[in-house]
Amino acid sequence: MRILAATALLLLAGTAANAGTLTLYTSQSAEIAQQTVDAFQAKHPDVKVEWTRNGTSQLMNVLQAEIAAGDIRPDVLLVADTINLGLLKKDGRLLAYPEAKVGAYDKATYDKDMTFFGTKIVSTGIAYNTASAKPVDSWNALLDEANRNQIAVPSPLYSGAALNHLHTVINVPAIGWDFYTGLAKLDIAPEGGNGPALKAVASGIAKYGLIADADVIRAKAAGSPVDLIFPKEGVSFITEPAAILATAKNPTDAKLFIDFLLSKEGQELVVKQGNMPLDPTLTPPAGFPKLTDIKLLPMDADAAVATDADVRAKFTATFGG
Repeated sequence: MRILAATALLLLAGTAANAGTLTLYTSQSAEIAQQTVDAFQAKHPDVKVEWTRNGTSQLMNVLQAEIAAGDIRPDVLLVADTINLGLLKKDGRLLAYPEAKVGAYDKATYDKDMTFFGTKIVSTGIAYNTASAKPVDSWNALLDEANRNQIAVPSPLYSGAALNHLHTVINVPAIGWDFYTGLAKLDIAPEGGNGPALKAVASGIAKYGLIADADVIRAKAAGSPVDLIFPKEGVSFITEPAAILATAKNPTDAKLFIDFLLSKEGQELVVKQGNMPLDPTLTPPAGFPKLTDIKLLPMDADAAVATDADVRAKFTATFGG
């Protein structure tokens, strides 16, 4: 009886320790993550948020290790791209939240089965050096002999945004695999992420680059000789999606966190942090077009998960690697 009583007390202690505590894993920068957590806690002061920050790939590695050990700690994930969350969804690791307040948001910004939800729009456009290059209006306009070795392309084998871009545009008839074949013919070697690509364009090493919008717009505002084009065929985008783990110990507060991110207040915070909001009624930060003025190219996360290995292999073969 004493053993049973002690066990019951331990179980109750564990439940009490978790009550009102939300565990978040995020790939947001430390500064932005703190702002997000602070804003949520200001609205829900009774919820304590314990958060861990790292790159999306590193967080996924940690999570897989926790799954293997049977000790899954986060209630909520807030990461860069949907493909990683699509993999977790496929494995039954995400909790569906059909009551999430998506309102009139574009259906391309959240999972059709309501297991993950975009929180902002980060598109990939064409950056160019204003001193050495002329603006173009099309992805295919980059495939010009004059641009040989002059296009900075992040690698989808490294960058989540670049992988999202690859999976998106290969399914757009006006772009397709022909775009990447054309880049390879111009001796373009995709590598690294958005940061090095932007530096290459800003320094004049490259005339053009396939780069995330906010990075270019911030650099331009800081005086860098760069500008951004949203091509007529449309742009791929990541949404920094959030998801609740199926193993969440605190699903109630996890749902509150999702609701906050999708709320008007949460979307206003996105604007303050310098990104394009999902809410089309909000004015985006200076330098951004209105959401209604650009064409967003949707990506089927489930299809991307199913074809990812083949797509990565074809990409590697295309660039001789």
